[in-house]
Amino acid sequence: MIVLAAIPSLSVLAVTARAAAAGFRQGAWVALGIVAGDTVFIVLAIFGLQWLAAVLGDAFVWLKYLGGAYLLWLGFRLWRAEAAVESQVTGAAANSSFMSGLLLTLADQKAILFYLGFFPAFVDLVALTLTDALALIVIAAIAVGGVKLAYAAAASRAGALAGPRLGRLLNRVAGGVLLAVGAYLIVRA
Repeated sequence: MIVLAAIPSLSVLAVTARAAAAGFRQGAWVALGIVAGDTVFIVLAIFGLQWLAAVLGDAFVWLKYLGGAYLLWLGFRLWRAEAAVESQVTGAAANSSFMSGLLLTLADQKAILFYLGFFPAFVDLVALTLTDALALIVIAAIAVGGVKLAYAAAASRAGALAGPRLGRLLNRVAGGVLLAVGAYLIVRA
């Protein structure tokens, strides 16, 4: 799981873009949102709700649209933002960071398909106890969250090295990444 979480992906882009532009804490909030989304999918996979994607059908498409639109909004705001130091970021930004990670993960149908395919290969889901399920969630949270936090730390340091002169440019790059990811989610839906 650690190796898979470390592979560059949309979630890595979201974490690094937010951390580089607004500091480690904001990248960590995105990572927490990603872990929360993964936890939802793990619970669904573990407790045998494979039929969820078929039952929801178009709701998954709407979730992608919602996630894409939210990332577009965040990207637009970041594109227009002045350079900010980490201490200037508000609680509202933490909510935005968390929601961007959560919605990005929930909009990714490959994530639930991964867990639906991954767990049966390694875990006897019929014999799984609640303790086992909690252990799987903790392992996934540590593996995925740890990797994303490492990315956030590295991107935050890179953003800090850029200094205030390059802060606006960094915001534009990070905003552009979020705009591209949001557009990709909407077009892919």
